[in-house]
Amino acid sequence: MSNGTPLGDFLRARREALKPHDVGLPEHGRRRVPGLRREEVALLAGVSSDYYIRLEQGRENSPSPQVLDAVAQALKLDAEATDHLNRLCLTASQRPRDRGETAVSQQLLQLMDGWEHTPAFVVGPALDILAGNSLATALHSGFDAFDNLARMVFVDPAGREFYQEWERAAHSCTAEIRAAYGHDPKSPRIAEFVTQLSAQSKEFAELWKRHDVKGKSQEGKHLKHPQVGDLHIKFAAFTVNGSPHQQLVVYQAEPASQTATAFETLRTMATRPKQAETAQR
Repeated sequence: MSNGTPLGDFLRARREALKPHDVGLPEHGRRRVPGLRREEVALLAGVSSDYYIRLEQGRENSPSPQVLDAVAQALKLDAEATDHLNRLCLTASQRPRDRGETAVSQQLLQLMDGWEHTPAFVVGPALDILAGNSLATALHSGFDAFDNLARMVFVDPAGREFYQEWERAAHSCTAEIRAAYGHDPKSPRIAEFVTQLSAQSKEFAELWKRHDVKGKSQEGKHLKHPQVGDLHIKFAAFTVNGSPHQQLVVYQAEPASQTATAFETLRTMATRPKQAETAQR
């Protein structure tokens, strides 16, 4: 994914995204590098230029919390990006162990199956769909496969029609994978997927280089299903106890809304084959 270190790549990307006027520095003449110079970040952070250069080059592996806070302030990092910066400095022994398990617990599967009126699914760090209930599958029935949210956004032709705010969806899923990468920079699945998707989508490759970080949160989405039309939903994501690399994503519709009616139509469509099979018996 890169020839540098995870920490160095992150610092370089965020430094290059800033202009001198963003941090109150004068800008004189033509600059040979995009964004801020290393020396300027060092000045803003109150560290020596040599020390900051070692950070970007991966030759300084144990920066103090005080130094990281100063660098975060110099680079105008928000809370999530600052947390990401700190995680990139953790040693392997300090990181939670991820055995790479993709199996979803039977209890969680049963819980999701019981939500007949609520789409729910479980994703892994690379946004692979690990499991989903029947309504979630029906909701995404316009795609070639309900297999990976990022692939569906960037590669599947249905993505640009389904996600009515496509650019927002593209930025979000890229930043979510980047956040997961910070928890486990050596994840073989993330490395494999990022390499594959970067080859398939130039837009993803460009967004990935930006090193934006954002975990899943509670917010709204505007979707358009090929059969039931516009959907305005709220969603929430929850870390799964016992499997911190998994997240449960739940979509909700406002009661008595057009989206709630559409969900009911999708539910009927999802259960119709089972009813027909039962009748034939």
